[in-house]
Amino acid sequence: MNTLAAPGHPVDTVSLAVVLVLFVLVAGLGFVAARWRRQGALDNLDEWGLGGRGFGTAVTWFLLGGDLYTAYTFVAVPAAMYSVGAVTGFFAIPYSIVLYPIMFVFMARFWSVSHRHGYVTPADFVAERYGSRTLSVAVAVTGIVATMPYIALQLVGIRGVLDVMGIGGGANALMRDLPLIVAFVVLAAYTYSSGLRAPALIAVVKDVLIYLAVFVAVIYLPAHLGGWESIFGAAKAKMATPNPATGKPSGVFIPGEGAYTPYWTLALGSALALFMYPHSLTGVLATKSRNTIRRNASILPLYSVMLGFLALLGWAAIKAGTKPIDLDGKVNPQLVIPQLFADQFPSWFAGLAFAAIIIGALVPAAIMSIAAANLFTRNIYRDLFKPRATAAQEAAVSKLVSLVVKIGALVFVLAMDASAAINMQLLGGIWILQTFPAIVVGLYTRWLHRWALLAGWAVGIIYGTIRAYDVVNPATGKHFGGSVAPIPFTHFNAYIAVTAFVANVIVAVVLTLVMRALRVPEGRDRTVPADYGADENDPRVQPIAEVIEGAESGRHANRVSSRLG
Repeated sequence: MNTLAAPGHPVDTVSLAVVLVLFVLVAGLGFVAARWRRQGALDNLDEWGLGGRGFGTAVTWFLLGGDLYTAYTFVAVPAAMYSVGAVTGFFAIPYSIVLYPIMFVFMARFWSVSHRHGYVTPADFVAERYGSRTLSVAVAVTGIVATMPYIALQLVGIRGVLDVMGIGGGANALMRDLPLIVAFVVLAAYTYSSGLRAPALIAVVKDVLIYLAVFVAVIYLPAHLGGWESIFGAAKAKMATPNPATGKPSGVFIPGEGAYTPYWTLALGSALALFMYPHSLTGVLATKSRNTIRRNASILPLYSVMLGFLALLGWAAIKAGTKPIDLDGKVNPQLVIPQLFADQFPSWFAGLAFAAIIIGALVPAAIMSIAAANLFTRNIYRDLFKPRATAAQEAAVSKLVSLVVKIGALVFVLAMDASAAINMQLLGGIWILQTFPAIVVGLYTRWLHRWALLAGWAVGIIYGTIRAYDVVNPATGKHFGGSVAPIPFTHFNAYIAVTAFVANVIVAVVLTLVMRALRVPEGRDRTVPADYGADENDPRVQPIAEVIEGAESGRHANRVSSRLG
């Protein structure tokens, strides 16, 4: 190992060189992507924000894989396995399995109605389905706020890799954070110039690197460490070791009966929430047909296999004696995977793994910033301030907002510690699930009243936030210490987002009955049943150019009138 002067961790120049070469490669791809499969100028949201709505099965597979399986996923899942065991670590596996039937059933209908009417965001659909601008703004704001900490967590993943590589330290704050700043300046530049095509193209490189790193690791490490039986034995012993701060076992090797409800509600709630995030729906809307979505729902579970292997690397790190020590001298489980690769593999291969995590942060961060920017542009800027905005003006605003979103996430991470970003992401998962009734139920029925949906959303948001605040970490004494809390009036614990969602639905149903009894106006539905089954060759689906032209000529007149509720 060739080292340079650095506090905390020495710099491995070989792995650093590998990371730099691959970073330059993907940055180049990001800028080249502006001309890749382009159907016209990038002066409208269909081209810049949705890649021309023309991605096929292969591109969508890489795009959604890069979007859903983020750098933080690859850092946090094995970190949870390493520190606390299966309940909070391995639940991601059934969650990602349950996710794809949801995608298969719901997202094809969402694609059809969105392409029929030219919707760019889920809030576009909510506005025209319920005739309520207020409800659509609530959905848009929820999506933006929930996405911001998700972007910040990608930075947390990059920072962990940089720290292990020895280039994230230093007494000078600017020099310490300079590599992170440079990475996101490059990200901001190619996202601004190329839109969604950039992360779609870069996702191919990211996924190849991730699969290579994980599958080599799950073959090499067990052989090197004495087999999986030895790895599981070491993990079991560590989980049974008392935590000095609490006096209780450090973690859970095999969940007991008391963990069943938290485990399945975490998996189910997370699966229901993931495709409510605007970046997930952006990936869906970028596809060229509803069958592309269904084919991907069938083959994307390959990522779940890889994620399962990755989770087990957290236990392999226990057997290997990996010490994920942060720059402050304390143990930081978020560093366990980068440190494992640094300790157990040659420098060049560790560099490939580090590059995979860094690129794995850039891909979803780009998509998330685009999705958040589209929500702001379409459902706040246009709907509230400039209803006659042209397609070119929308694209210009969205590009600028995507920069602001990334800058905000960067400042958040630089100014606060990682726990703040994690806490906000916890809240983001709770909040985004509260948009499920308006979006998914709305794909099948118009029965729920718009004001009842808004009230249910508010109850779910408030209840979930309060319950999350009340969870105190026993080791640190801080609030927002977990995602599980007791279900009211029972002795069971469950994922807070699910209990908040149940309260949301109950309020929405009860108030719908009340609203109907009082004959409160329901708002005009601008969709028809045939919209929900249209495919790419269906005459009901307008070509994108026609959608843009129609938006320029007359959409403001009828949509503004429909959203006065």
